Amino acid sequence: MGILPELVKRTADFGCAAVALVLVFPVMLVAAALIALCMGRPVVFVQQRPGRNGECFALFKFRSMTGTTTRAGEVLPDEQRLTSLGKFLRSTSIDELPSLFNVLRGDMSLVGPRPLLVEYLPLYSQEQAARHDVRPGITGWAQVNGRNALNWEEKFAHDIWYVRNRSLALDLKILGMTVLKVLRRDGISAQGRATMSRFEGSNGSDRTAVGRDNGA
Repeated sequence: MGILPELVKRTADFGCAAVALVLVFPVMLVAAALIALCMGRPVVFVQQRPGRNGECFALFKFRSMTGTTTRAGEVLPDEQRLTSLGKFLRSTSIDELPSLFNVLRGDMSLVGPRPLLVEYLPLYSQEQAARHDVRPGITGWAQVNGRNALNWEEKFAHDIWYVRNRSLALDLKILGMTVLKVLRRDGISAQGRATMSRFEGSNGSDRTAVGRDNGA
């Protein structure tokens, strides 16, 4: 994708995000009120994530988990902290709506590889690191081809394929497929897990994330 298409993509991202925020603002207000009532504050989850070229930015999402801890002060596993409201927000992708502000700011695009945890950066292979050659997205090729039902290797393969084959036409296709995925609520969780397992490198084993949003 050359300079002109990149400029068109950025302009389209900004315009679409601005319009989308106006349209979904009532939904965001209701979601914020329910989160405050059922889970307390803060309503918005903020976490540093690596963006284009690995540069970090503050990612905004609606909170979907409680901060419940054990008597020893240890954060409980995700399965025990993910509330019924949180499950609904995730299954409908309402939890992603605050990320539209990231698109307006230029941190993210509507379409691109999902921004993962900062601590994953040194674990990527050279090929996997290519996912940071573009802005991360609210949705992406991996999300419409399995989302959290995919393992890490499959996710990264889809991400790299997108980076190498990205185009405005492909972005439109992914956005259309995303709408269908959200309506069907496909691939919300990994098999047997509330959230995606942690990435420990291509030669490492995955374990369930505890005490943080894992970027799925």
